[in-house]
Amino acid sequence: MNLWKEILKWSGWTVEITAPRRDKCVICVAPHTSNWDFILGLFAYKSLGREANFLMKEFWFFFPLKYLLTALGGIPVRRKNKQGSLTESVIEMFHKRPYVNLAVTPEGTRSLTDKWHTGFLYIAKGAGVPVQLGVIDYSTRHIIIKEEYIPTGDVEKDLAYIRKYYSGFANAAKFPDKFKA
Repeated sequence: MNLWKEILKWSGWTVEITAPRRDKCVICVAPHTSNWDFILGLFAYKSLGREANFLMKEFWFFFPLKYLLTALGGIPVRRKNKQGSLTESVIEMFHKRPYVNLAVTPEGTRSLTDKWHTGFLYIAKGAGVPVQLGVIDYSTRHIIIKEEYIPTGDVEKDLAYIRKYYSGFANAAKFPDKFKA
C-alpha cells in the first residue's frame, strides 16, 4: 500500500503528473501562497515513487529536524552566501549526482510579490535539464505537472513564458490574493 497516495486520496486530492519522469530536472511550483504547498507537493511526488530535492533556509536544519529534512531531500541554504555561489553549487550537484529533481518556488515567498527569482532558470540551463511546471490547485484539489520547458538562456524570455503559463492558474492558489503571475 502506498501511504502517500492513500493520504492524498483520503483528503480529496488528485495527482496528475504526466510530464516525463526524469532523473534530472527542475520542478517549478507556483502559485506558492501557503506552507501546505510543500506538504502537498511532497506527498504527490512520493505517491508516484519519486524523490525530490528542495532548497530551504539553513535555519530549519537544527537537531533533530535536520535529519528529517535531509531524508526528505532538503538542501540547506545559507542566506548570507552570494546567489551566484548557490547557483553554481546546485549546478555542480546536478553534474555529480545521478538523480536530482529539484523543486523550487520562483516567487520565493508566500506573500504577494511582483518579482520572481530567476536562479532556477540559470540552474536548469547550466545543468542542461528541463524545467517541469507544477501547480497545486486548491480550487480543484489537483496537483499537476504536465508541461515541460527547456530554458533558452534568455532569462527574460524564459521567465515571461513561465509567468504566462502560470497566469492561467491565478485562482489555483490557497490564497489567490497573494499570487501575481
